[in-house]
Amino acid sequence: MRVTMASAAARPGRANEDFTGAVPTAAVLIDGAGIPGSESICRHGVAWYASRLGGTLLSLLSLVRDRSLPALLAEAIEQVTDDHRGTCDVVDPISPSATVAILRLSDGLIEHLVLGDSVLVLDRADGGPLVVSDPREVIISRSYEAALEAVAADSDEYHRILRDLRANRNQPGGFWMAKDDPRAAGEAITGSCPVSELAGAVLLSNGASRIVDRFRLADWPRVMAVLASTGPAEIIRRVRQAEVRDAVAADDATIAHCTDFNGA
Repeated sequence: MRVTMASAAARPGRANEDFTGAVPTAAVLIDGAGIPGSESICRHGVAWYASRLGGTLLSLLSLVRDRSLPALLAEAIEQVTDDHRGTCDVVDPISPSATVAILRLSDGLIEHLVLGDSVLVLDRADGGPLVVSDPREVIISRSYEAALEAVAADSDEYHRILRDLRANRNQPGGFWMAKDDPRAAGEAITGSCPVSELAGAVLLSNGASRIVDRFRLADWPRVMAVLASTGPAEIIRRVRQAEVRDAVAADDATIAHCTDFNGA
């Protein structure tokens, strides 16, 4: 399997809280999630959590071939939580968390997992791209938008509404992310398909997928065509241009483009 990657921090001088990496038969993308004030809860920070979780997952994917992707993600969450349980308040609602996308080549199948608002797209040889996403956070967040817009930003009421929104995280009926509870891995969106049905696949953080779902600069077939011809850095370049044009705050943007599955 061939993997081409690109990643860019939201702005110069700021830590990139995304992570991506690959081993011969798997690729991982982590999008770290930070909440203001989390530095008082965890001395390591969101970028550390994302890279630690991603590195642990890659090690497990390389060494452990007979366990499911949710089981490996659960073990990785538990290991990373144990790594800083003694120094940080890992259970606090604002401690670092992350969304996850995983792709693995195994016995003629491509297996995938998505947890949170990262996106994975399977480029099918016959038919259009199949988009794998986890919309629960987006759906729940929309129900709070009107209330947040009706109050002054950074007011006590604004922060109370945000706390109510965050209380839905890693709760039944809410949305799920990698954080301190390995049971979140069991809530991931998973699936598989034969290698012969795919021409490629791509994993994107939500800072990169906004080329389609926010800016509408391209549809997914067009994105896959640009990736094949120019590579992932071009997608990020176009996103950055749209952010400037529309005065939208930049976000960390990361892409892992996977091809040549039969060469693994």
